[in-house]
Amino acid sequence: VVAMKPLHEAATIKRVIVSTYQATSGAGVAGEKELEEGSRAALAGEPYKNTTFSHQIAFNLIPQIGSPKHEGYTSEEMKMVWETQKIFNDDSIKVCPTCVRAPVTNCHSESILVETERKLTVAEARKLFEEFPGITVLDDLSAGLYPLPLQCSGKDDVFVGRIREDISFDNGLAFWCVSD
Repeated sequence: VVAMKPLHEAATIKRVIVSTYQATSGAGVAGEKELEEGSRAALAGEPYKNTTFSHQIAFNLIPQIGSPKHEGYTSEEMKMVWETQKIFNDDSIKVCPTCVRAPVTNCHSESILVETERKLTVAEARKLFEEFPGITVLDDLSAGLYPLPLQCSGKDDVFVGRIREDISFDNGLAFWCVSD
């Protein structure tokens, strides 16, 4: 949500479509341990009994974090809706979240698409991100420069990259975000 603050201040966010890829550390030490032990077992071709996650996390993605809640959304997804509206003090912001547990130890990543009231160009968005305290921009697709959990782990900033205009509707901006 921090990465969206400068965009909201400049162009008022109307809608957010976000998919999160959350690290096993989000489930605590037990989640990290299950990824490590499950990976060893999978590589050795040995069985492993999951105790933290509902499915094998090693070499897998689990598209459910939290319990089933409203209209097919999970508790983690609804928390994202409510937190976004609360932080921006705006219940009119529409949020469509999907939360996925990913086989990485640390850092949550997000693919974010925002629709704003007025159009923001990539150059404007990049400048807003660069000038906002606590955000670091890593954005050069041709050079393979964008935020990765491995390089962002242990750092306090929110990292943003893959900034691009949405080609499916006006006033849309897509970007990738990683944070420890």
